[in-house]
Order: sequence, then structure tokens, then C-alpha cells
Amino acid sequence: MRTIMAGLVGGIVFFFWGAAAHMLLPIGTMGMKMPGEQQATLAAIAATTHGPGVYVYPSIAPEKWNDDAAVKAFNEANKDSAYAFVVYQPGGNPAHADMTPNLEKQLASDLLSALIVAFVLALGTFGFAKRVFIATALGAFSALTVSVPYWNWYLFPLDFTIGSVMEQVLGWMLAGIFIALVLGRRQR
Repeated sequence: MRTIMAGLVGGIVFFFWGAAAHMLLPIGTMGMKMPGEQQATLAAIAATTHGPGVYVYPSIAPEKWNDDAAVKAFNEANKDSAYAFVVYQPGGNPAHADMTPNLEKQLASDLLSALIVAFVLALGTFGFAKRVFIATALGAFSALTVSVPYWNWYLFPLDFTIGSVMEQVLGWMLAGIFIALVLGRRQR
């Protein structure tokens, strides 16, 4: 029961940390820029898509990936081309009208994540400092397995990636402090 309580408290702390990182601190928006000509850009993107999805511009069809001549021609034609990674939703972003469903999903995700962290921290006979360190390390693990590959493979901006890593590491450190407090400060 203590582990569940620790996870719930940690999830709430992580949820509010995320809100602060995005609304009060610049961490959650590092690397984001305001685009110009938004309607013209959206119209141009709409003409090149086939419904909701993730699109990479320029890209080569997967069935041509093993065709060395096609890959070489594509690479040569696009070596100096601009690049874009686009998440396209033709129906718009419902969060613009009402963030409640997004906040509910985020809270549920944070609670489940914190329950996992609390479970891991309750497995061993760790003291307070070691529990906080492990929670922080789990935050670094999550950032290194998601944010860094997006920077590496999909060219997400470095400052965006640094902000994402900071959000995860600092957030799980804070949540880890509260999880460790609920689990107990002493080693068993």
C-alpha cells in the first residue's frame, strides 16, 4: 500500500513539474520557434499528405530502401535540400479548444510512470539518497532512449533535446524525492 501511495504522490509531483516546466519555465519550450505563413504552409502540407500521420520531407518510399541506385539518386538530389519532420493532423489539435482530455491523459501517464518508479524503488533496501538517485537515473534513461534518438535520427533541435532531457531528469529527481519520502528515509 505504501508503494502505491508513493507512486501516486510521485505522479502528481511529476505532473505539476511538467506544468511548471512548460508554463512557468522555458524548459518545456526550448527549441520551439513560431512559424510564419502558417495557413499557406498547412495548405501546402495538406496537398502532400494522405491523412493524419508523421511525414518526413524529403523521403524515399520504403520499397526503394534496398534499391542502391534509387537511394543514391535520392541522396544526391536531396543533399542540400531542406528537411522537415511533420506531425500532421488535418482535423486540427483538439487541445486548442479544450485541454482537459490531454491533461487527463498526461496525468494518467505520469501516475502510471511513477507507480513503476515507486515499485522499482521499493524492491531494494535503499536509503533515501539512493532512492532519489535511482529515480533520477530512470529519468535520464527515459530521456536517453527517446529524446536523444529523436535528435540523432530525426534532427530535433539540440536545444529542444536538452530541454526535454532536463524536463525528464529534473522531474524524476523531484518525484523521486517525494516517492522516497513516502517509502521511508531509512534503509531496511
